[in-house]
Amino acid sequence: MTIWRASAWRKQADRLVAERTAVAAGLRQARSAVIAGEAALDAADEAQQIVQLVAKTVQETAHDRIAGVVTRCLAAVFDEPYEFHVRFEQARGRTEARLVFSREGMEVNPIDASGGGVVDVAAFALRISCLMLTRPASRRVVILDEPFKFVSADRRDRVRAMLLGLAADLGVQFIVVTHIDELRCGRIIDIG
Repeated sequence: MTIWRASAWRKQADRLVAERTAVAAGLRQARSAVIAGEAALDAADEAQQIVQLVAKTVQETAHDRIAGVVTRCLAAVFDEPYEFHVRFEQARGRTEARLVFSREGMEVNPIDASGGGVVDVAAFALRISCLMLTRPASRRVVILDEPFKFVSADRRDRVRAMLLGLAADLGVQFIVVTHIDELRCGRIIDIG
């Protein structure tokens, strides 16, 4: 009976040694997987930082180009012009752009503050900005139907000067349908 007991203990010891060896191998594999996972996490964090930096650079460039054109147009038409900004904000897991008018550092609703003329000029300038940012570049022709109908009569000469300046500076051809005589410029075709 002692031989049988010794043999049983030997078998149990061999089984336990085999289990220990298997557990040690699994532990080494798990440690290697943890190290590889940490390296992948570090690489993903670095990639995310690069993507965020590129996104921020693209947003700043887009803001500068868009806001530059809109602010220029507003300044060309109005004495105390608004500044225009594109605010990029994180919401619902994505970046959203909010269009903001400001004056003297305060955000302003241009419709409440001065009527639709500011919105007309800003909407026009946003169209021009989109045209200028299009890649590959498209034909620089903009067709507008009564685009400045809410601009007050005392500002219409400035609108005409803005159109002529943008056409020359940006190489844009404007085709404007309007009944407002003060906006007539360039080659004029009367229909009617």
